[in-house]
Amino acid sequence: MTEHDDLQAWLTLMRTPGVGALAVRRWLRGAGDIHAAVALARREPALAKAARDWLGKPDAQRLAHDMDWLAQPGHRLVCCTQADFPPQLDALPGAPAALFVNGDAGLLLRPQIAIVGARGASPAGLANARLFARALAATGLVVTSGLAEGVDGAAHASALDAGTTIAVMGTGPDKLYPRRHRDLAASIAQGGALVSEFVPGTGPRAGHFPRRNRIISGLSLGTLVIEASVRSGSLITARLAAEQGRAVFALPGSIHNPLARGCHRLIREGVQLVETVDEIIDALRPMARALGDSLEQRLGPDPQAAPSAGREAVATDMDSTLESASRRLLEALGHGDPVAADTLSERTGLPMKEVSAMLLTLELDGHVAGASGGRYLRTD
Repeated sequence: MTEHDDLQAWLTLMRTPGVGALAVRRWLRGAGDIHAAVALARREPALAKAARDWLGKPDAQRLAHDMDWLAQPGHRLVCCTQADFPPQLDALPGAPAALFVNGDAGLLLRPQIAIVGARGASPAGLANARLFARALAATGLVVTSGLAEGVDGAAHASALDAGTTIAVMGTGPDKLYPRRHRDLAASIAQGGALVSEFVPGTGPRAGHFPRRNRIISGLSLGTLVIEASVRSGSLITARLAAEQGRAVFALPGSIHNPLARGCHRLIREGVQLVETVDEIIDALRPMARALGDSLEQRLGPDPQAAPSAGREAVATDMDSTLESASRRLLEALGHGDPVAADTLSERTGLPMKEVSAMLLTLELDGHVAGASGGRYLRTD
């Protein structure tokens, strides 16, 4: 079977009426590959008539439209069976089976911080979104958000000034919402990545945005909330992040600002109040380790546990406590040109998901830096 055939099979399942990612992943587990999964789906007795009709005779015109989108430069379908599918999504309830990407798909494997907030943010809220996004992107983190008006848009734009960003869409990859972000979306496709789990042609629907939010929080090590009403999508994202075991941060605001009430509620419920970027970075290091398989044991003690040690001393201590798996990964990386994560998996014999999780931590600790195309290079 060719790559074209594989993509056709994926699109056939993803477009099946009434079938979600959970069923697609179940068929893949039972069948072993995407073509066998389609065959298994066709024998599924519980499928509704619309699904059986589609699987029996898929609409060739719709599939051709999807393939035309994927044929464009920078466009990809990243499937859960591929080595560069983000491992941090696999454990999520209802994890997507595949993601449409316009831009640099390698960014999905980079350490990310989500920044979310009110669409109608105040001037102070927008200023804070720009300030934190720019500073966090400058540290090497990818800033991830939802391409909405207000805080999301400000965070994306400022992240591009200092680093890069991922926008998770609540529409198909070819449908932009809101339309006023056309230029911003084009910039993100060039310097970051636009990501969607919805098939091309899918327009904005209310139920899509909570689903988008679980991907925003699931991709990220932590979520920063900047201004939110007590009934908002941002608080949904914060709740999902907490349920997924990710860090949640909230910026306090004026008691006279109704958009500060959502953040104040989060803080009362135990979410970490933050005032500086350093507070976020310090909190994310153990979160990166938690995503790996016993990463904390392999990487040694948390640098925050070092008594009154300066940052240089902590970095030196981290160098001396890296254990064999991490050292093997760094040796495989070498000091030459950037190396792809799947190449590192081959060189070390370590599983791809383990390599990806280790790279997250090593990048946060300053040992490696991400390059384009999902590649990495040593910084020490």
